[in-house]
Parts: sequence; C-alpha cells; structure tokens
Amino acid sequence: MVHQHGDEHDIPQEHRVQRHGAWLPADHRIQHEWLKTQIDHVDKGGKKELIPVLQDFKKLIEGDSRIYMYFNQMWEEIPLKKPYNKDPTGTKRQIRDYRHMLAVLNHIFTQAPQWTDAAFGVGMVGVPMVGIFDYVMATPSGHAAFLDPEVNKMMKRILNEWGKFLKSPKSAEVLASHKQGWFSEHGLKDLMEVANAPLRTSHRFEDIYVCDPSAKHYGFTSWDDFFTRQLRENARPVASPDDDSVVANACESKVYNVARNAKLRDRFWIKAQPYSVLDMLGHDPLAAQFDGATVYQAFLSALSYHRWHSPVSGRIVRAFVKDGTYFSEPLFEGPAGGYVEGERSTQKPGEIDTRGISVAQGYLTALATRAVIFIQADNPAIGLMAFVGVGMDEVSTCEITVQQGQSVRKGDQIGMFHFGGSSHCLLFRAGVPVDGFPTPGREENVPVRGQVAVVKRR
Repeated sequence: MVHQHGDEHDIPQEHRVQRHGAWLPADHRIQHEWLKTQIDHVDKGGKKELIPVLQDFKKLIEGDSRIYMYFNQMWEEIPLKKPYNKDPTGTKRQIRDYRHMLAVLNHIFTQAPQWTDAAFGVGMVGVPMVGIFDYVMATPSGHAAFLDPEVNKMMKRILNEWGKFLKSPKSAEVLASHKQGWFSEHGLKDLMEVANAPLRTSHRFEDIYVCDPSAKHYGFTSWDDFFTRQLRENARPVASPDDDSVVANACESKVYNVARNAKLRDRFWIKAQPYSVLDMLGHDPLAAQFDGATVYQAFLSALSYHRWHSPVSGRIVRAFVKDGTYFSEPLFEGPAGGYVEGERSTQKPGEIDTRGISVAQGYLTALATRAVIFIQADNPAIGLMAFVGVGMDEVSTCEITVQQGQSVRKGDQIGMFHFGGSSHCLLFRAGVPVDGFPTPGREENVPVRGQVAVVKRR
C-alpha cells in the first residue's frame, strides 16, 4: 500500500528504508534531495539573522560547555561514508555543524510541511526537523543532547514558535494543487487511498472530511487546521455503540504491538523495548493499578486523521500532558547498535540505523511528550483503563479536549495531535479479559471508532 506517491516505484534496495507511518520517504534519496534543496537555499541566499528563538538556541549551545560539546561532537560522529556524507549522485549535501543547522532551521520555519511527490523528488511530509536531525539523533552525543533537560526545554520553545506559523494563514499555501501541494493530483490520490482503505470505501476527500472543496484551500485556514481536520459523523461509525463489551479504536492507526503482562517498571531503552508502565503513565499514582497490564499500541500515518476518540463509555478520572523528549532515539540505533529484535535491518557495526526514530516506538512511550487520560469505564469488567497519546518528533503538541470528571460516550472526541508524527496506546489492567486485537502487520489502518478489541463479560 502506498503512503507517499512514488513509494510504489522501483527503489534500489540500498536506498529503500522502512518507515513506520511514512513520515519520511521510503526512498532515502528523496530525503537527501529535500535536504539539498534546503541547504542550497540557505547557502545561496546569504547570511540571514536568526529568528529570536533560534538566537536563544545558539546562546544555549555556546553558553553551556556540556551542550556546546554535544552539538559539536554529534556532527563529527556521523560516519564519513555513504549514505551519511553524500547523496547517490556523489554531491556533498549534509549539514556538518550546529551553525549550519541553525541557518537551515531558520529557513524551514518560514514554510509549512510540503507534500512529497517522490516521482519528482520534491518536498517532505510532516516532519522537516527530523530530516535535519535524522543522523545526529543516533550518534552518542546526539543521544545525550536530545535527552538533556535544558535542550528539551529549548526544543519545546522552538516547536511552539513553529506551531504559531503553522496556525497562520500563510501556512495554508501548501494546501494547493501544485506538485508540492497536499491537494495535488498525487497528494489527493494518496490521502484518499489511506482514508478509504480501512473500510474499503471509494469516497472523495469532501465525503470523509469536513471541508468546502469550492473554497480556497478547501476552506482550511492554516496547515494546522488541515492537519487536525474533522471527520464527517457518518464516515467512521462507532462500533456497537450500545454494547459496552466492544472497545472502539481511539485513533485512525496501524497496529504496532500487543503486549501482555507489561511490568510496572522495565528497561525500555534496550532493543526489545519492553513497556515500562510507570514511565508511560507519567509516574501518576494511578499507574500502580496497571502492573501486569495489557498494552495495545498503534501509530498514525502522515496522511491520516489525527483526533482521538474515547475507546469506551465512562468518566474521565484524570487527564494531563507529560512533558518529555522531542528527538531522542535509543542508543541501539546508533553506530554501536545492531538489529532491532523482530525487525529486519541491514545495520552493521559502526553504522546508524537509517530507519530512524520510527522504530523506537516502545522507547518513546516512556520518554516522549505524551498525553495521559485515565477513564473509568461504565463496563465493570473493564473498570479503570488508560489512553496514552505519544508525540513523536515535531508532533509533540498533544491537546486534551476533555476534563476530569467529564462523562464521555464511546466514540466521543477526547483530544488531538498537532503538527506531525504520532503513536498511541491503550492500557487495560491485569485480569481484564480483553482480546480480539487487530494483528500487527496489517497493512491498512484500523478505522477510528471501529472495533479494536472485545472484553468478555464476567
């Protein structure tokens, strides 16, 4: 199944990269070409003053000896060989120091994410900052830097600043029919292939999403308005609305993992990435009830719907956003890493796993910025359960739209992701007889509000 136009074309094996959610192109050459375009624009455009938040980032790097060391060494630790130093044509196109990084970020913050049409090698989907940090995140110094509390505070400020632009009218310019537009021939085709696949429908964009196809930009006022677009009520029916033994899917998403007997505390940073429930739930006092939990995790495509819906009818017990990391990868993806258990990889000692942060989804549940919502289900066989919305990379803005004490019906909206890539988990306490989850490896998304599991009646 295509996730970006051009993924179906003939990609040489050495350039094909398996990307969960298709946030970066499957053809690694497209990422190189995109980065070259950004770098060329910066290099040919002359030196420009950094926007204020990036000036502050520069001061943080240069004013703290530890951080200065990280941001110098991370670029030096990228292997000086293909594919890291050059693109397939042999032209050097990579960022090699933090000053150059700041200049490219300065340029990126003037544009919204563009559609990637791999057939023409233009644009990038969803997460341009990951296109810049892709290699350095997996180096030892990059690992240390992106775990650093001061760096993450700054990253939050930077992403919030970019978020202001993504909510501006200017950001809607990419919602057009040109080759880098999301409503281009290939962009619209692929958006609808992903949207129609779960229920095997043949709807048009306006049949599924609330919009006005006769208006400019389909009526969307900004990139974020498009990203958080709403579904038409009949596009995704609620699974068995009157049967509280049926659990509804909280997000339109592709199955990643189903785990049983998750420990309250575990070593989430190792290759197997076991779930560490206490860390996932932000050390909330209610987390102790989830020792031995069943965990269902699925990830959202760049082309998917990004609002969350309640999996059960019940009452919101607690809801909060836990600040965390933004670009942290586990060390096993770095030059000293190896294969990820259960995942096919061609990574060799001394190389960086080019699949990047997308294969670290278990790790991210414990460290990334995330929304945690505890729900007391009306069905006593379920009781207290939890939803965790995990912000990945740029999508570290998690907005909760329900409040403590509020009653919700299965399928009601409870929140949304803003700006980019994301994952989510459902947690059921030990002893809850929940089963019937979709099988990992399923190609298409599981429809939001559709059936995701069944709880046996006691």
